[in-house]
Amino acid sequence: MTLLLADLPLGARATVSRLCGDLAPLDAQQLQRLGELGFLPGEPVQLIRRGPGGREPLAVLVGETMLALRLAEARCVEVTPA
Repeated sequence: MTLLLADLPLGARATVSRLCGDLAPLDAQQLQRLGELGFLPGEPVQLIRRGPGGREPLAVLVGETMLALRLAEARCVEVTPA
């Protein structure tokens, strides 16, 4: 079962499946940036925190690096829950 990183419950761990460019509200350059930040297939991720009101930014641990993502970016990362 896969879902989008934006839909992962708080504290949940998962593994990146793919960047879903076909559904993405982002352009190719923004998707490439996500890959450069470490959102690559097989990489472990964890949703650490959501912004005020459960919105953005999302604090995400990818590998050993903590990043802040917008919802649009998190909706482009498909993950498999652990």
